[in-house]
Amino acid sequence: MKKRVLITGATGFVGFHLVEAALANNLQVFANIRKSSKTKHLQGFKIHFVELDFESIYALAQNIDENKYDYVIHAAAVTKAGSLDEYNKYNASYTRHLAIAVSNALHKVEKFIFVSSLAALGPLKKTGALLSDHGESNPLTYYGKSKALAETYLRSIPNLPLLVFRPTAVYGPRERDLLMVLKVLNRGFDVAIGDKDQKLSFIYVKDLAEIMISSLKSDLNNKTYNVSDGNSYERSSFSERARLIMQKRTFKVKVPLPILTGLAWSLEKAYKFTGKMPTLNIDKVRELTGMNWTCDIENIKKDLGFSPKYQLQQGLEETIKWYKKNNWL
Repeated sequence: MKKRVLITGATGFVGFHLVEAALANNLQVFANIRKSSKTKHLQGFKIHFVELDFESIYALAQNIDENKYDYVIHAAAVTKAGSLDEYNKYNASYTRHLAIAVSNALHKVEKFIFVSSLAALGPLKKTGALLSDHGESNPLTYYGKSKALAETYLRSIPNLPLLVFRPTAVYGPRERDLLMVLKVLNRGFDVAIGDKDQKLSFIYVKDLAEIMISSLKSDLNNKTYNVSDGNSYERSSFSERARLIMQKRTFKVKVPLPILTGLAWSLEKAYKFTGKMPTLNIDKVRELTGMNWTCDIENIKKDLGFSPKYQLQQGLEETIKWYKKNNWL
């Protein structure tokens, strides 16, 4: 009999690839959706759709008992919200509710995986060092603070078979934020923010999904892992590689940080009237300008045999090919 996995956030970017990887590993997939969720891109998969009530621990535990999940992967999160309270509600409190339900349910779940973020640690303030799995948490953004709070909640829940993964910047087919960078490059402009040195890290979505799915069978519990492809990249690495892959000649545009911050502030103020948080906001500027986002992945390599198949060049080639084939670029 196939093992059952519940995947929250299944309609999102990372969630889609988790569904794909779970099916490839012969798992029976239950995908959480909302009434407003767009599910057309999941219709080709043989999966079960469920609708969870994250406000009710009782209802969540009941759903677990009814469907008898062997594993739970909690990837649902909001990445744009109007306040810290809103981030904390969806990213921390709802995570806590689901984890308590897993802990209290009569049916025992074998593994609870939480998809956190490197933003929960925040960047280092100097280059030449690596973010440790157990480093001090100094998140710069509301999003990062909400993920850090979720991790704190999870560590206090007894009998939770927990693994936490903190991916760095995730890219790949269906990702939309870095797609904006590619669209600007495609129009002939290479935009750089400020002039300070930066160290960045990336993880290809298929590598991320594969390691999380494979970890379901491990005996490890109460472990937290930062996830990247293991490399440290210069601030221009992404755009330079993308430009060459797309065979584009670009004009370099340097945007002073105060100007970008002012633009983000203005766009964010418009949120009060539109009800939709813009992609470029103050949180995003803080994230984009962090000094050093490179991380140590020795523990995940040693404990789980993590060996990234994609480096930035190969991952970008595959991503750009997909974007073009599907008319996203």
